[in-house]
Parts: sequence; structure tokens; C-alpha cells
Amino acid sequence: MTDDQHNPYEIDERTDAHELHEPHLPAAGRSSHRLDAHRPPTSGVGSDLSPTVPLTRSGNPPAVRARSVLARLGERDRVILQSLADFRLLTGRQLQQLHVDSSNPGTAARRTRAVMRRLSELRVVVRLDRRVGGIHAGSEGYVYSLSGLGYAVLALDGHETHRGRTIWETKPAFQDHVLAIAELFVELHGLQRSGEVELLDFEPEPRAWRTFSGPAGQALPVKPDAFVAVAVGEYEQRAFVEVDLGTESLPTIRRKCRRYLDYWRSGSEQQRHGVFPRVWWLAATERRLRRLAEVVAEHRADEQPLFAVALAPHGPRLLAGLPLPGGTA
Repeated sequence: MTDDQHNPYEIDERTDAHELHEPHLPAAGRSSHRLDAHRPPTSGVGSDLSPTVPLTRSGNPPAVRARSVLARLGERDRVILQSLADFRLLTGRQLQQLHVDSSNPGTAARRTRAVMRRLSELRVVVRLDRRVGGIHAGSEGYVYSLSGLGYAVLALDGHETHRGRTIWETKPAFQDHVLAIAELFVELHGLQRSGEVELLDFEPEPRAWRTFSGPAGQALPVKPDAFVAVAVGEYEQRAFVEVDLGTESLPTIRRKCRRYLDYWRSGSEQQRHGVFPRVWWLAATERRLRRLAEVVAEHRADEQPLFAVALAPHGPRLLAGLPLPGGTA
């Protein structure tokens, strides 16, 4: 996937009408997505949010409008916007797990609804016309994206952003893939909060992408869905992750494996970081898991250890080298 470049100060006025008029219940060195940038404030939702002040569209230049909005944002607001910039899409549930700290699930849900309703009213986020999990998922299933104004506000706040294509106009299959990458981070975040791992680094695409020189000196890209570095005790695990939802053909998977092998043989990653990350393929179904394992088995014996396959729900623990529930390593 390649993202078109956009002016981060371009203001996009498109907003779901429900966000503005319906009293709905909305859900949630390198430019790496480090966990400490996502620690929510420990105070209540009202303590770090300033009152909502209506904004006037007419006669308000984009830069002036962005500065006006920035002045109205609290710490939690800004961190949420940065998460949306990094992952492009997040559900209400994911936003709640990342940024709303409460031992009471009901309280956390109410705080998340209040925050996202306010950000919608400020027009810095867009709620997509879809829900993950269907109507029974409630507000937690709503899917959110950063608006053009949101990107402009983050740029003024000194954050690096990578704005690609208009995410809410992409196909559902692409959106599902983006959300699956975000879910991997949410699960690893949960493991860190429970004290089981230390999440050292998480780079979603496109920040996870690498480039190396081919045989003729041409630049060859490597495009993992994410780069992950976690520590358990004294040991550090590094991985390139491919979140596989079964949408790519097996010949495409074989070509990707060959590209990873070429990158491994180039030594570029090892020169920069001392070690080459293992490539993990996380499958959505048992059937797909078997197909991916068959592709890996086609490689030579000395190449196969570079790759690993697992079911997506098991991915976070296996990436960290933790046993699965039931004691399976």
C-alpha cells in the first residue's frame, strides 16, 4: 500500500451529521508509536478538558481555526488525536482501552463517549458510517478517524503526521486491516499494563517500512504491517508483523517472503540494529494458518526460522515469548 501525500493543513469539512446533531453515544529518535505517548491522564474526564466553545466556519482561515481548536484541547484530547494519526482508524473500544483509565467499565465507557462527542463537535475527528461488530456492539463499535482539521491541529502542536488517502472513503476490507493492526497494539498495551511485558517500540505502517538496495543498486521496499519490540525480563523480542485477513493470494505471500529473505541477506537491518526481526504472519482463521504454514515450509531449512505463523488472537503473547492460556508456549 502506498499513501498519497496531502497537505497537512488542508481542512476537510466532511463530518458525519450524527456527530453534530444527534445525541448519540460515540465509541473510541524515530516517529515510533511508543506506549508512554499513550498513557491516559489519571484524572477524571472533566479535569483535563476545557469547556466546549462553538466554532464559526465562515470567515475563519484554516490556520486560525486550527489554532483556535488547539487552545481548546486538553492533554487527553491531544493524545487521542495522535493515536488516530498513527493508526488512521480506531474503534471506540480501542480508544477506551488505550486512553480512559477506570476500574469500572461503565465509568470508562461514559468518559469515552464524552471525550469523543466533544472531539466530534470540535470537528477534529470523523465517525465512519459503520460499526465493528454490528449494531449490538453499541458505541464501542463506532469507528473514528482524524479529520483534515485534526491533522492541522496536530501539526501546529508539533507532532509529525503522515496523512494518506481519505480513510473513510476506502473499502471495508482495507479498514478492517487497519483496525486489526491497531488491535495488535491495543493487546500489547494491555500486556504491558498488566506487567507481563515492556513494550519498547511499536511502529505501524507506513513507519514500519524499510528500504534496501537491490542487486542493481535500486531501492527495494519492505512493507510489514508493523514493527514490534518487546522485552520480557532481560530478553528483547523484535518482529516484523504481517496481519493476514486472507485477502491476499498465496503467490503474493510467497513474493513477500522472498522480499523479506532478500532484505535479510542484504544485512541492512542487522547493520542498523544488530539483529534481524522475526517475521510473524498472524492469521485470522485456522484454515489460513495452515496455508501460511505450507508457504513457509516451502523454503530451505536455513530460511524457515526467519518466519513464524500464529492465529491473530495468540499473536501478542507469542511475539513476547509468553505462554498461551493453558500453558502452551
